[in-house]
Amino acid sequence: MRELPWPAKVYIVVLVTAAAALIGRDLVAGGVTGGGLDGPDWRTLVVLALLFLVCESAPTLLNIEQTAVSVSFSAVLAAVVLVGPLGAALVGAVAVLSVRPGLPPVKRLFNGAQFAVCGYTAGVVYRLAGGPEGLPVERFADLLVPYAAAAAVFVPLNVLLIGVLLRLASVVSRAQVPLREAVRFLVSYLGYATFGLLIVGLWASVQSLAAVLVLVPVFIARWAFGQYRAQERSYEATMAALCQAVETKDYYTRGHCTRVSKAATMIAEEIGMGPRRLRAIRYAGMLHDVGKLGVPTKVLQKEGPLTEEEYAAIQLHPMRGLEIVKGIDFLDEAFAGIMHHHERHDGRGYPMGLAGDEIPEFARIIAVADAFDSMTSDRSYRRAKPVEVALEELRKNAGTQFDPVMVDAFVAAVRRRGWDPPVRPPAPPTGQPQTVMKDHDDPTTPIQVAAER
Repeated sequence: MRELPWPAKVYIVVLVTAAAALIGRDLVAGGVTGGGLDGPDWRTLVVLALLFLVCESAPTLLNIEQTAVSVSFSAVLAAVVLVGPLGAALVGAVAVLSVRPGLPPVKRLFNGAQFAVCGYTAGVVYRLAGGPEGLPVERFADLLVPYAAAAAVFVPLNVLLIGVLLRLASVVSRAQVPLREAVRFLVSYLGYATFGLLIVGLWASVQSLAAVLVLVPVFIARWAFGQYRAQERSYEATMAALCQAVETKDYYTRGHCTRVSKAATMIAEEIGMGPRRLRAIRYAGMLHDVGKLGVPTKVLQKEGPLTEEEYAAIQLHPMRGLEIVKGIDFLDEAFAGIMHHHERHDGRGYPMGLAGDEIPEFARIIAVADAFDSMTSDRSYRRAKPVEVALEELRKNAGTQFDPVMVDAFVAAVRRRGWDPPVRPPAPPTGQPQTVMKDHDDPTTPIQVAAER
């Protein structure tokens, strides 16, 4: 808990206290009426708690750092119907006993507390909506509207409590969770709430065996989550392989693609891009120079002025990049960033001479990120420029080479979050070229072209 910011620590303490107060009050009052915890309902509670624990101990990792999701909450929603608000809170509190390896105690406490609060709140809503508690139920249809009301409260509250912690812990920013994406996630998450209703329906027929039967669709859902995560990992592996291929062309640009991707993402977050476009701009930053694979190595590493033919080969690398990646469907808007990242705001760039707003937004972002990393990285012919000097160079060229909006956004992002310049690379291994006279991404050292006569 030491590494958490103090607002996140206070938030967790308040949530744990609230959960303990809700459970303690009802236990002291003697249980829950109308579906309470007397007699056989304790068996129901234990079976649901075990079902919850099994699902909670095998979650699926998400793309947000150190964050996972499971469908265990369906057992809490089933408890809302079968054992009431207190029972639902106790089932949710079992999250503190999760056997997931490497889960710190503070996360166990938070998970147990937020599930308990959500379960209890959903139970109260279910009761207020007139839902029958316990079994048998005269008509299963009588459960539907109250259960829907309980799920409609549980899921948003669950997402809200987790989202607040992630925000306080600085894991995600507001720009990464726009309203449209949040609503879309809530709708999909609500779909998994139907598993709780499935548990109740099976319980009415086969009692405790329902917990075993429901594990099949529950783990199918977990498999679906896992497939999505595996697909994301395959995307990342594809990007990394292409970046590595590009950077073998020039030993001194190792890590350039990754750093441009990071800087481009900082700009995109600053101007408020949503998660899907953030992913696309990250990919565009990683692959912006993939077209160098189509440029002869001797041209990229040539000392001194280039011939007009050689310079033309350099100018074609954005188009060659598009040709290389055009079959990768998931890149989406990244194609425009790869194709046009060397256009200039004043229309004097390449390959198409676009100007101002004619240049795609992704390309305007990458142009700033690309030039900044080039200036702040060591090259064989010069040392890296300090961050402040590079930012001043971006400002000086805003309105001519760069979009002023993107420059301002990047300066603001660096001021707030800082920037760690790359470490100077060691001498290249034997056989690697050791001199590159010009960097076509560096605005302070433009390529020299020798006119042919």
